[in-house]
Amino acid sequence: MIERESLEVDVLFVGAGPASLAGALKLRQLINAHNEQSEKTGGKSLGEISICVIEKGREVGAHMCSGAVMDIRVLKELLPNYEELGAPLESEVTEEDVSYLTETGKIKSPIIPPPLNNHGKYVVSLNKLIRWLGPIVEAAGVDIYPEFPGAAVLYDDNNQVIGVQTGDKGIGKDGEPRDNFEPGANLLAKVTVFGEGPRGSLTKKLVEKLKLDQGRNPQVYSTGVKEIWEMPKGRVKPGFVMHSLGYPLPNDTYGGSFIYGMQNDLLDVGLVVGLDYRNPHTDPHKLFQQFKSHPHIAKMLEGGKMLYYGAKTVPMGGYFAQPKYYGDGFCIIGDSASFLNSQKLKGIHLAMQSGVYAAQAIFEALLADKYDDAQLKRYYDLVEGSYIKKELYEVRNFHQAFEKGRIWGLIESGLQYITGGAGVRGDLRDVKAGHEHMQKINGAPDPAPLQADKKLTFDKLTDVYHASVEHSEDQPSHLKILDPNICIERCTKEYGNPCQHFCPAAVYEVEEVNGGRRPKVNFSNCVHCKTCDIMDPYQIIDWVTPEGGGGPNYINT
Repeated sequence: MIERESLEVDVLFVGAGPASLAGALKLRQLINAHNEQSEKTGGKSLGEISICVIEKGREVGAHMCSGAVMDIRVLKELLPNYEELGAPLESEVTEEDVSYLTETGKIKSPIIPPPLNNHGKYVVSLNKLIRWLGPIVEAAGVDIYPEFPGAAVLYDDNNQVIGVQTGDKGIGKDGEPRDNFEPGANLLAKVTVFGEGPRGSLTKKLVEKLKLDQGRNPQVYSTGVKEIWEMPKGRVKPGFVMHSLGYPLPNDTYGGSFIYGMQNDLLDVGLVVGLDYRNPHTDPHKLFQQFKSHPHIAKMLEGGKMLYYGAKTVPMGGYFAQPKYYGDGFCIIGDSASFLNSQKLKGIHLAMQSGVYAAQAIFEALLADKYDDAQLKRYYDLVEGSYIKKELYEVRNFHQAFEKGRIWGLIESGLQYITGGAGVRGDLRDVKAGHEHMQKINGAPDPAPLQADKKLTFDKLTDVYHASVEHSEDQPSHLKILDPNICIERCTKEYGNPCQHFCPAAVYEVEEVNGGRRPKVNFSNCVHCKTCDIMDPYQIIDWVTPEGGGGPNYINT
């Protein structure tokens, strides 16, 4: 039995993404304002309230590799002097292109569809934004601890969340403690806020244990695969935004591309592939390389150099797939609670706003000294009375519209825009989880491997190198295959071991063993996208946090 130190804080945020940092900063601002006012008026001060953020990456922002188009309204509210503080906004959107790609051609829309009109928005590097925001939050009086992954949710006897156990350090791959073993601590808190991003490992267990998804649509996801390219001087117009549909995605596969022009002649290039595809041989990384080979895109990238690679899942289920995101002792914020507009492919402002509303609810809970479900329902009420509800409700059926393919999806989503989200079929609640759409191979052979030229297109291992991924090899794999026999006895025949295709980081290989095939898990390649946890057809892959500091390390991407 490992003895663990118990540390008490008032409020604990898990994950140092935009939602948690915004929430922690807002909570500190509210507490400080209240205490200052109490000192002037002789009211009751809250006194010293400790706010703590834990982050699994080696630094704040280390796991963020995302150029994005951002609505900065929340940033303005939190930090009105954001310009003086040097907020790293790449550029206001200056030029937009929405196109449909055929195999060799490009059909540019004569108008920008209203949902994709980004006038007044900003192209940002989420990596730079978080690395800038983290020290500001710390300076405000919030403790941030990188290299502290959350390993388990702590409950009391009544199933009230009372904190998180952090991960152990120094466990060997044999499961035994090494000489440098450091046990994780029990961080106890009055309120724990889960802001782990999509498919958070603790959030997943919390939702399952407390049945927070009861009566909701199953969550569906996409995987975004991206590279950042350095182009010849003067080639990139900062603020340029391009989105496309069509090639290389089949009609029955949801998704599309994005290209963002950034400062210093950098292009952020990516492809989003819906994780509710039918073909078990679907490979998001390979599709992305095919996208770059399109004549128009290849010409755009000509003369450039690929610098960084990343992959990330995106929650696409929308309003009807949100779990209950509050309860006894906890709130769930950001992508962990599906605060993302799947139609506009934007979620940073919604994530940050959810953190701000959670902070308001927690502040009121601190005043009342009550942290139960009834008190923290205030968070839900704030969201429901805000623009978040309006924005998500208007696109509540968007992803479901593409169930019958891209062409019908475009038609129905257009009608949804006109009808306030209803479309022609009303609310679409008969939804399957993404992995349930996968069809069996029925004897179809594996597709030919990608032939990468190492200039425009790259194999997975080359791309992983450009993600600066690092995990200690002498630790237990953080990718747990719960029933390996299924891989050998069923998955090979039924689905052809799709893990070797859907993983964008070459974590899973297939090797011959005793006349059969089974996956080999190269966990040290993992870029922490969670695709395997989501898309495995048997749901037997469980992604848990590795030793603190492991994973990619993005800097100024």
